Amino acid sequence: MTKRRKSIDLDDLLTESGDGGSGLRACEQAGCELPGEFRAPKSRDNVREYIWFCLDHVRTYNSSWNYYAGMSEDEIETDRHGTTFWHRPTWPLNGKRPGEGIRDDFGFFESEADTAAGPAAGANTTGMDSETIDALAIMKLSPPLTADAIKRRYKELVKQHHPDANGGDKLAEERLKTINQAYATLMQSVGP
Repeated sequence: MTKRRKSIDLDDLLTESGDGGSGLRACEQAGCELPGEFRAPKSRDNVREYIWFCLDHVRTYNSSWNYYAGMSEDEIETDRHGTTFWHRPTWPLNGKRPGEGIRDDFGFFESEADTAAGPAAGANTTGMDSETIDALAIMKLSPPLTADAIKRRYKELVKQHHPDANGGDKLAEERLKTINQAYATLMQSVGP
């Protein structure tokens, strides 16, 4: 013996009683006897409660209804911002500074992008080993080098890439380790 499922009628769901009666509501406009087939929100505070109208009366109601009536400009802007993000909290993306969360291994977006590839074109790197040339590229310096110039650039890079200044970012920590190693290499190359 098979059980038959009760079929669900959409009209039953749309009627207030759900009893499958006439299936139609009456228009809620005073004096109107047409069926109320179209819904409109009752108020701004609860847009899920509806008033049911016939087509002519829902058009009239909707043309005169203003969701923002009685709100100040600040209240309107706050509501619009909340609606944009579904009234959910938002957070900044990965840091305090714009572009901080972007991984820029090639230095395209840095202010010194022209020196990001290493020593300046035509810089005299002859007689330097590859480790020193790599350290120059990391520190974005070019010869001739002095201990003061290396220290000054090192301090700038440490301030920029220190994990504490970058919200504990692991990439900044790795970059700082590379900078420390490059600093040690360059200081060793210029001597005491």
